[in-house]
Amino acid sequence: MTQEIFQSTVYSLKNEMFRFAKKFLMSADEAEDVVMDLMVKFWQKKEELTVVENLKSFAMRSVKNECLNRLKHHEVKLGFASQTKHTSELYQIETNNMREQILGFISQLPEKQKMVIHLKDVEEYEISEIAGIMEIEENAVRVNLMRARQKVKESINKLYAYENRQIQGLGI
Repeated sequence: MTQEIFQSTVYSLKNEMFRFAKKFLMSADEAEDVVMDLMVKFWQKKEELTVVENLKSFAMRSVKNECLNRLKHHEVKLGFASQTKHTSELYQIETNNMREQILGFISQLPEKQKMVIHLKDVEEYEISEIAGIMEIEENAVRVNLMRARQKVKESINKLYAYENRQIQGLGI
């Protein structure tokens, strides 16, 4: 594989890889490190990449695996301390930004549902591509997507119900 072919096939995926890694790691610097490390690995194994059928799925799966490895390593370093930042319900209510609310609800989903909803609704991947990236059946992708959306919807409904109770309590 020549440098030009590598740039047009593999290196052209770096922005999508970065966004996906950033959703996992919640750090732009760490996400950039993941992408650069993978680009070096891909370049070192560029001849093996010529036989990969779906390079985009392979690259995204590599990002997922690298991010999970880094998260596991980070957990070990912190003595298996919790890596998720829990925000209080009061903070969520005060933000008044629905986008932030929804992203917060998504971040509380189980890892598989979080990945599926991000890949489908944010990155706009097809079900078949998500199945390839996550190495699961297409039906499993659909089920996880449905469950994730339902949980987000329930969280939004609870938030609205809470806000309505607060407003009614004020007599407004």
